[in-house]
Parts: sequence; structure tokens; C-alpha cells
Amino acid sequence: MDSRPTLRAAVVVRSEPHGTQGSGVLLTTETVLTSAHVLRDAHSAWVSLPGRSTSVLCQVVWSDQRLDAALLQARESLTGTRGYRTAIGRLATDRPVPGCEILGFPRVQRYEGGRKLESDQYRGTLLPLAGLIRRTMVVELDAPPATEPGDGGSPLAGLSGGPVFADAELLGIVREVPRGRGHRRVECVPVSALAADADFLVAYTQATGHGFPSLVALTHHTSTDAPYEHEYGEAVATAYRRTRIFGLDELGRRAAEWDLDTAYLSLEATPRDASAAPVPQRIADLLGTRPRVLLRGDAGAGKTTLVWWLAAHAAAGTLGPQLSELNGLVPFVVPLRALRARGTGFPSPAELPGAAGLMVDSAPDGWAGRVLAEGRALLLVDGLDEVPHGDREDVRAWLSGLLARYPRTRCVATVRPLAVEADWLDAEDFEELTLLPLRDQDIQAFVTAWHDAARLDADDEPVDALERDLLQQFRHNPTLADLARTPLLCAVICALHRLREGFLPETRWALYDSALRLLLGSRDDRRRIDAPDGIRMSVEEHQQLLQRLAAWLVRGGQTEFTREQALHQLNRTLPGMPRVAAQGTPEEILTHLLNRTGLLHERTDSVFQFAHRTFQDFLAAKEFVEDDLVPELLRHAREQQWHDVLLLAAGHCSRRDLPVLVEGLLAAGSGSRDKDLKTTLYVLAALCAQHAAWLSEGLHARVRKAIVSVLPPLSRDQLEAVARLGGFVLPLLPDPGPDARDADALALICEIGGAEALPYVRAYAHRRHAFRLSINWSNFPAEAYAREVLARIPLDMIGLFVTGRDQLAQIPLLPHASDLILQGDFAPEELTAALRGHALRGLTVADNPRLTDLSLLTPFATALDALAVQRCAGLTDLTALEGLDRVHTLLLDGVPLGAAELKVIAGLPLLRHLTLRPLLDGTGLNLAPLHSLTDLEVKIEGLAKRQVLGRAPFGERLTLIP
Repeated sequence: MDSRPTLRAAVVVRSEPHGTQGSGVLLTTETVLTSAHVLRDAHSAWVSLPGRSTSVLCQVVWSDQRLDAALLQARESLTGTRGYRTAIGRLATDRPVPGCEILGFPRVQRYEGGRKLESDQYRGTLLPLAGLIRRTMVVELDAPPATEPGDGGSPLAGLSGGPVFADAELLGIVREVPRGRGHRRVECVPVSALAADADFLVAYTQATGHGFPSLVALTHHTSTDAPYEHEYGEAVATAYRRTRIFGLDELGRRAAEWDLDTAYLSLEATPRDASAAPVPQRIADLLGTRPRVLLRGDAGAGKTTLVWWLAAHAAAGTLGPQLSELNGLVPFVVPLRALRARGTGFPSPAELPGAAGLMVDSAPDGWAGRVLAEGRALLLVDGLDEVPHGDREDVRAWLSGLLARYPRTRCVATVRPLAVEADWLDAEDFEELTLLPLRDQDIQAFVTAWHDAARLDADDEPVDALERDLLQQFRHNPTLADLARTPLLCAVICALHRLREGFLPETRWALYDSALRLLLGSRDDRRRIDAPDGIRMSVEEHQQLLQRLAAWLVRGGQTEFTREQALHQLNRTLPGMPRVAAQGTPEEILTHLLNRTGLLHERTDSVFQFAHRTFQDFLAAKEFVEDDLVPELLRHAREQQWHDVLLLAAGHCSRRDLPVLVEGLLAAGSGSRDKDLKTTLYVLAALCAQHAAWLSEGLHARVRKAIVSVLPPLSRDQLEAVARLGGFVLPLLPDPGPDARDADALALICEIGGAEALPYVRAYAHRRHAFRLSINWSNFPAEAYAREVLARIPLDMIGLFVTGRDQLAQIPLLPHASDLILQGDFAPEELTAALRGHALRGLTVADNPRLTDLSLLTPFATALDALAVQRCAGLTDLTALEGLDRVHTLLLDGVPLGAAELKVIAGLPLLRHLTLRPLLDGTGLNLAPLHSLTDLEVKIEGLAKRQVLGRAPFGERLTLIP
């Protein structure tokens, strides 16, 4: 589904050398698909678009007489605009499909002696079984086109290359009108046949800069579906394309609402892996290869905004190469918090379009079911943790039943880290990903984007100077950087830094407290707004109202509420606040809170929520502590959704209350038989103890003893929990030795990372830990780690992971690193400079869209014996492989491949192992150029057997993994 306007434009195609005229269709604003027999052997053709007085000369970039199709490319947009493209469909039924449409420029529409052409359109029924054996697509017209000309020719001459549409989807192009059918039959080339041709896909990618779009499966024809999908896509884009970013709302609407193109492209995650140290990857790379994902992340990590970003861009078809399979899918967003607030059950297929409360008309009967059945749905289930623990099995039963009924549905579900068990959705084939904290370079990118937005309405404010100062503080203050590891907290810091003119709080609790005081009081004072809505309240009065509402939500295990529910809570609170109650009715007080605090947002019609769950938890914690309800908090210590409330309560506690909280958490931990839960509760106790200005020496000792008892952590959940303690836990770890638990201790040190952990990781710099030390370089200061750790381990035996420019600059310090994994968008000249003089035996280049050729390999022609190129969508020139005479192992993943590229590969004399993962699903590949390599073992992933030609000579040397 594409919410942008799609092309349905037929064009005139003329081949001047042969004097032939046919039709064609715009695939994009710069490319045209037409029939090969119209062009014959011409290398160019003139293309005319109705309504434009001039023709444009286009180059033939691909032609196949067997398929009878050709691709033309113009140097400029044929429509005067860019970014539009035609939706592509494939037939997925053997039943007749009525209501199809053919467009073009037939002979019968020529006027003034043939000098002028008029387009024509024909309605007809597609007959899937009529051309099955001949692999052609047959359309039976509803009525004869015209009287047959006197010369015996067809009135439809000139229609060759014209498009066949079912609603907005292009299914094929006209090839010929067979005789003996009264000109009622039209035979066509299905576009699905082109999508299986590797050479066509390469030509299309080179001409357009992106992969061929996913083919919409057509199982029927419903005239109301396509218009509604367009309308639904626009509603999704409107609802989810922009988000409110903390601290920008007072600058003006342009700045407050941030385009998600900018907001969350830097997120990283790790898969749940059997290995002890999964490698961090960009979220787009991980989501693109996993049909079903359970995404875990802490509060403020960006889970919900990522869901919004996926929904908006999938609907618009604007996701990049890694996520191109999601383009055109229909996103159904299911915010579980909203369903709970409304008191509704889990949605049936027919109710999915309305689950998110979009501003859109009701769907045609059965539309959502048809989308699901055709495998065109992207189900986005947000907030599994926001369903009460006792109801989560009902959530799983609903999700499991829906996916069992519609097994081709792509799905992403989000949850906080410990809310459900590690294998909770394994039976439904979900793979787990965990969002990671922002890296230093990601924080810097976020800060720059935040200040770019602030500049839109900043007038004379020195935003440039503020940005430079904050970036400088992040670079020189590791404690501040550690507070900014989530998008939410990074935005809070940006806002407070701007409004406090460079002075910042030093703890997480102080950050929230300062942010709330900003929102609830000083913001209106700074803007010289007095008694807005006729109501004036102090910061404390605002907090008293909001914290009671927040505590009620936490007790009920929900995050959204209706106006009636809020009014009920206000009616219970206002009698104790006579000064506030005298200023207005409960309805007016609620309106004031919604309009002026910036803490409450209207999510859907009359359904509200806190601007972020963390502010709700912070205020709820304040209420529990002030109401002397710490014991009530502790009764919920084993429930993950209460853990943030418990932690934030520590900052509100008095000297009397804090020991009660810490001792209660230690007791809850010691009484738990669940090792993961025990570790989590001990960590919570230690984090709460860190809030204390004073705590008895004995209690501090008990906290340290509890933490030592769970060191080093064994499971991934325990590791992530203990790492939250940062430098506090490092002196408590056992000294390194021959013990097998060394690896667990090192994993924790690497997870904590930073300059503070560097002296501890240095003690593990020997051979048996080399791999872990290599892959965790990015967690430490690049140069110091290279000199003090990497220089001491045998890098000639393992691969060295390089994921940032600061690391790339240190390569000259590590001449013994002979196998490099370079992951990131490094410029070719950066790579060449960093690798100059290096003795490389193995090289992997991954996730680099800036790489267009492999000329950087030339200096290593006599040494390189293993090469991998992964997900480098811009790579189109493989000729530099010709000089690599020693390469015996080659992996090409996401690289356009055709006959020319395979011939280059066939020229590698020592090649013995070749792994290919095609750029696009559905592409075909002919292995004939590789037949001369009689010792070559080939593995191909992502293609069905029928899509791989020339298999026979390889026999058992060929492995296919669909």
C-alpha cells in the first residue's frame, strides 16, 4: 500500500529507426516499461506523455525478446515531478478477475492522417487459466474495440506495451492480439515474470536507485478496496509520520512535531542469541530479515516511536533497502494501552483498522480479512507490558490465533525487558530483539537534530552556541552521557540545558524533577503567561493533582484514561485543595491540566495519557511515598511494571523511608527462587541505595553482599540488570583467573564499558578472550582501548570489528589485525586511507550504502584470501574482483547480480566457496557463467529452486536455502 499518489500513466513509445509506434507505462517518473518488439534492436526511443507537447529521448537499459519487454530510462522526470511510482501486482488466483483495465494508444485512436494520437482504455476480465501453459496473461475485453480496418489489420495495433491494471496495481503489459478472436482477446506479459529475471532487476535498480517494489498478491478484484487503502494509508501517515519531542513544544508547532525520518534512524538492537555476545546492529537490518519480532526495550528507549515510524513509512512505501519488503504492506497498529483504557477486547480482523482510532472512514466489508489473507498486513502490537500480568495469556492467545489464521502476516510486538519470559512467543515463531542504549555518536546526532528543530522558531536565541556547549559537555562528562542513553532522556537534557542556560542536573531523578518543574511552572512564567484558562496553580498543586491520577493508573496497570475517569479522580482530590477548587469546576481544572502542563496528551478522541510513561511512574512514586505507602510499593516488587516506580520512589524518600525501601527489596530478592528476578531485585536495592545522602554502613554492606552473591551474572537478563549499576559493581567482581566464569565477568565489564571499565577489561587481554574483546571495542574509548587492550591480543587469529570512524582511525595502531569487519557508512576514501599499508587476509564490508565499487581492494590483491560484502545496496561494479588471485572464499549479500557479475566471479582462479544472498526476494539467477569452476561449492540463500537456473553441473556442490 502506498499512500502517495501512484502512477497510472500510459505513454506513447516510438522507435525512429524502424518507424514503429507502441505504448508503454511509467514505472517511475524516469523509467518506462514497454514491449521489446516495438523497439526491435534500437538503443533509444522517443516517449510522449499525454498533455505534454514535447517528446523525450530515452535510453534502452534492458531488453529481452523472449519475454518481449524492455526498460527505458529518461535523463529527467517525464512528468515534471519526482518520487511517484507505479504499484505492482501479481496474480494469485486461478479464478477470473473482472474489471481490469488496459490503457494505451491503439491505431483506432489515430487522427489527422495518423499525426495525432489519442489514448484509449478498455475494460476486460483477466483469465488466469487461459495462458497457463504458454506463461502468458490473457485478458478478454468486455466489448469489441472497433470495426476491423479494411486492410485486415487490428484496430488495437499500437497498443503493444500498454499497461494492464487492476485498480492501482500494474499486472502486465500488452504483447499481442491473437487472430481469430474478433479482437476481443489480448495476450500480455505479466510483470511477475520480469520480477523473476535477475538482469531486469539489476537494470531497474541501477536506473532508479532502489530495489523493485514488492508485488501485491491479487486474489480477487474489489473496486472499493484500492480507494479505501489509499485513504487508509493517508490516515496512517497523518497519525504517525510526526511525533512530539520533549522540550520543543514551547518553541512552536513546527519545532514541537518532529518528522520521524530524523528521529529514530540511529537505534541499535541485538538479537537473542545462543552466543554470549551478540553483535549490535541497526534496527533496520534486523527487522528486515525477521517476519515476526518481539522487541524489548526500557522506558524511553523508542519502542512506540519506532512502531509509528514503521507504520508511516510502510504505508507510504518509503522504507530503505533493508526494509524494502515492508513497503506497501498495510500497517495495523494495535496500542494495547488504548484498548484497555476504552475497556474493549482484543480486535477481530474486521476491527483492526479501527484499533488505533485513526481519522478514517469505516473499511469496506471484509477488507482487513482480505489484506491479511493475501499476506499484505504488517501487524504492530505496542505495549504488551501495559496489559495486567494476569491478562497477558489472553493477549498471547489472541495474537497466536490471529497469526495461525493468517500465517503470512508480518508482525512486530513491543514490550519492556522483563515483562514476559524469554521464550514467551517462541511457539509463534517470533524472534527477540533488544533495543540498545544510544552510543556516544548517536547522542551527538540526536543533539544536532534536536537543535536543528529548535532553530525553526528560535529567533535571536543563540542555539548554535548552546548546541556546541552541550556536545562539549557530553564529550567530557561520561556521567552526563550515561544519563542520555535513551531518546527520551536525551531530549530532556537538551530542553533543560537550553532553558537553564547550560546548567544541568546530575542524576536521573533530578532530571525528571527539573523537567516536571519546568513543565508545571516555570515554562508559563518564562513565557509571561499569567493565569492561563483563568486558573493559576503552583508547581506543587499541579503535582498533587497529577500524582493522584498517576498512582491510580499504576494501581490499575494502565497508561490511558478517559475524560470521565480523570474527572472521577479530580472529584476525589479537589476537596482537599480548596484554593484550586475555587478557581473552576473539575472540567475546567482538567482542561487546564491538558492545555498547560504539557504532561497530558490526547491520544485519540477523549482518551488521554501522560506524555511519557516515565513521568507517570515518577509522579505515582511521589504519591506513594508522600502517602506513606512504601509497604504497598514493596508488595508489588516482583511485578516488572512496578520496578520503575520503585526505583523512582527512592528519590522521593526521606531518610526514614529509604532504608525501608532498600531493606524491603533485599528481602524480596532473597525470598525469590527465580535467579533472574533475584538479581533484578538486588540491583533495584543497590540503585535505590545510590540515592541516599546517608545510609547506615551496615545496610550499605548488605547491599554489596547481595550484589556479590549474583556475580558474575550468568543469563543475558541478569547481565543487563547488573550492568545498570555501572562502575559501582566493577570493584566487586572476582579477579581474573582460569575459572570458566571469567567469561561471564568479562561480559559484564564489556556491557558496562566506558573509561571507568578500561582498567578492568585490560586484565583480560589474552588469547582465550580475544573474540569478545574485539566485538566490544565500540563500548570503550577507541584509542585507549586499541593501545591498552587490542594491541595485546592475537588479532591475527580473529576478526576485528570496526563500527565507527573513531575506531577506523586506530587501525594503523593494530598492524597485526589481518581480518577486519568494517560495518558502517564509511566513505571509500576513508577506508583506503585507514587500510593503507595493512596486511589483510580477510575483509568484510557491511551496511555501507556509499560503496559503489571494490577498488579499495586493489592494494590487497596478493594477500586477500576471504572477502564478504553484505548489505551494500549501492555496489554495482564488481570488476575489481578480477585481480584477487588468492581469494578462496567469497560472500555477496544484497549485491545486484547478473551474468556480467558472475563472469567476474568466475575469473577468481582459487575460489572454492561462494555464498550468494540476492538483493531482492523473487529474483532469478543463472549459474551458467560459473560452470567452469569445477571445484566450487555454492550456497544460495533466499531463492526457490525454480528461480536458480544452471543447477545441474554443480550436483551436490550446490546448496539452496529458500
